[in-house]
Amino acid sequence: MSQQSSSVNAMKLDTNMRIQQSDDTGIVWYSPLELPFQIAGFGWLQAERQYRRLPIQPSQPITEAVDSLANCTSGGQIRFMTDASTLMVKVKLSGAANMNHMPATGQCGFDCYIGDSGEQFYYGTTTFNHQLTAYESTIFRQFSPENRFITLNFPLYQGVEEVWVGLDSEASVTPPPSYESNKKIILYGTSITQGGCATRPGMSYTNILSRRINMEFLNLGFSGNGKGEPELAQILSEIPDPAMLILDYEANSVSTEVFKQTLPAFISIYREKHPLIPILVISRIIYAKERFDKQLSQEREVNKQFQIQTVAHRREELEDMHIFFCDGSQLLGEHSHECTVDGVHPTDLGFLRMADGLAPVIKQILADI
Repeated sequence: MSQQSSSVNAMKLDTNMRIQQSDDTGIVWYSPLELPFQIAGFGWLQAERQYRRLPIQPSQPITEAVDSLANCTSGGQIRFMTDASTLMVKVKLSGAANMNHMPATGQCGFDCYIGDSGEQFYYGTTTFNHQLTAYESTIFRQFSPENRFITLNFPLYQGVEEVWVGLDSEASVTPPPSYESNKKIILYGTSITQGGCATRPGMSYTNILSRRINMEFLNLGFSGNGKGEPELAQILSEIPDPAMLILDYEANSVSTEVFKQTLPAFISIYREKHPLIPILVISRIIYAKERFDKQLSQEREVNKQFQIQTVAHRREELEDMHIFFCDGSQLLGEHSHECTVDGVHPTDLGFLRMADGLAPVIKQILADI
């Protein structure tokens, strides 16, 4: 009997799983911080020139955890038009992949979509040594030289210190198509909002929504730390040109008692600067664990009723007709227990269902305002 090895190296057996050896001969490297490239998803990029989701020196004190998570680049996008036959990226990360329930491609990778708004199709994801903090990856090569709209999505759960876009030397680069509005959709929330645990960046629900709605999205989900602090409400209110604020932080609310304090206060602080901007409050999705933990299910229902009452109070008593509620318990749909990685965080299927449910709600609110 021959002795069989217990170790299987799939990259040796399947060419589609191998790290593509890059050949940057004849490649011109561009900084996406420079025109005609456009970077979306970072509210303070123009002033600070860093891939960061909050200001380097916030106007209000923030916790060390939120400050650290702000360096994760979830929701960031590089947008441009090119007729390139080859597209590469060169990346310097703040750290290596280290999560035990989220693929490195989602935590530290970039992925690529091609096509105009509403017709963007996924093409590929960076392949790299997950133990390294810097990598170079070829996304496509030997393409026919025709003009295409490219969107590169930033990593969801790691910082990006530098990124360079590599194109063949004969390629042209021009600005991307304009958004339908210069206003921004701002999402504040939890690890789920940040994108845990999508297999690649384009599958976080905020990035899916950005392909359905032709506007800039700012992802301000802070894993385990979207707790509704008043300081964050103040900082978010400073973002210019908002189209909508979406609050999806119930999952990090600590307790029902604390949530009953933070949610009305958060809304009131934001309303002081933006009395007419739509606010959409989303209750949390159903966790698979609720089938076996009735208290968890009961807490979700209590929190949901409180959110419904909070929105109703503002509409009926304060005549705030620009605030809305969405029942997050319906977003994962039938067989919701099949839509998470760990009983809590959505898979790509879960995120797709979330976006399917939220897109028509957001579109209707924007249309009615």
